Amino acid sequence: MDKTFQVPIADLQAQYRALRPEIDSAVARVLESGRFILGENVQRLEEEVAACCGARFGIGVASGTDALELSLAALGIGPGDEVITTPFTFGATTEVIVRLGAKPVYVDIDPDTYNIDVNAIERAITPRTRALLPVDLFGQMADRQALWRIAQEHGLYLINDSAQAIGAQQNGVPVAAVGHATALSFYPTKNLGACGDGGIVLTSDEQIARRVRQLRVHGAEGGAYFYKVPGYCSRLDEIQAAILRVKLRYLEEWNERRRQNARRYMELLQGTETVLPVTAPGNLHTYHQFTIRHRQRDALQAYLKEHGIATAVYYPLPLHLQEAYRCLGYKCGDFPHAERAAEEVLSLPVHPELSVEQIEYVAAMVRRFEEEQTP
Repeated sequence: MDKTFQVPIADLQAQYRALRPEIDSAVARVLESGRFILGENVQRLEEEVAACCGARFGIGVASGTDALELSLAALGIGPGDEVITTPFTFGATTEVIVRLGAKPVYVDIDPDTYNIDVNAIERAITPRTRALLPVDLFGQMADRQALWRIAQEHGLYLINDSAQAIGAQQNGVPVAAVGHATALSFYPTKNLGACGDGGIVLTSDEQIARRVRQLRVHGAEGGAYFYKVPGYCSRLDEIQAAILRVKLRYLEEWNERRRQNARRYMELLQGTETVLPVTAPGNLHTYHQFTIRHRQRDALQAYLKEHGIATAVYYPLPLHLQEAYRCLGYKCGDFPHAERAAEEVLSLPVHPELSVEQIEYVAAMVRRFEEEQTP
């Protein structure tokens, strides 16, 4: 196959073209209504996403990062508190803890799933620990039952960073059914992506839902100019909600395509040096990313780029080694599984718009790379 064959890491143009009449119509209705902030589409989307994910309430906010921060803030997390989380994830997970004045306490990852190692959590609990903040990385859930047991036994809050895992399940239980709050992101490249930023907090606790709703509108309650607490300006736009409601109807189909694409990669890459993704028993993976490991990751990525294949490294440096968080006092070697993963992981295109030909081409180029490296 010609090396100019192109395979993007995501294809938002193709997604839009497939839904253009529905999306354009939904946006036009919002424009005609003149209601752009916290309107009917936001309310309906909150209800629909909550139902999809197993929660009673949904509160639309401006981003997935805000969904995390408002969840923590609603639970009173602040200075002097510790929050146990993972060093192998997007920076927002740690950022929101630090912004609230609390301290992130890291636990290493399971090297197979890349999710937090639940067996190491209890050793990290101190009298200052207030919450657990696991991440459902790449589209599969961390061990909810183990996390919930630990949270209950130690009197901790469980907040799930499920930004990459909408539609995931564990033993048939949806992603937001267990825990005090769950944060989702609607960043454009997510499995359910807006045409801009957006996020949502999911919870089945009425008091938490009320608090998040209050915080997202400057801390106001009982009227726009009556402030109960210092808050945020973090509202999901009505236009974005309308677009997301269109896309939500296709989410299950898109997630199944991602699983089909993943299965095809698994078949085509068997027998190579590539370490393939592992799905924990009971998990329904949504494959936000199809993340492999390779001992020659950087060379493989360069080779694939040369042959028109876009890839991504999520994530090249664990958070405990980032300049921004040196103040936490961690050093190289503290979390060896996270550090090794950062050196080896590579995400291949897995989006639902991929063709069979593109998947076969990517796998063929991975195989060819390995063949060319063999003396």
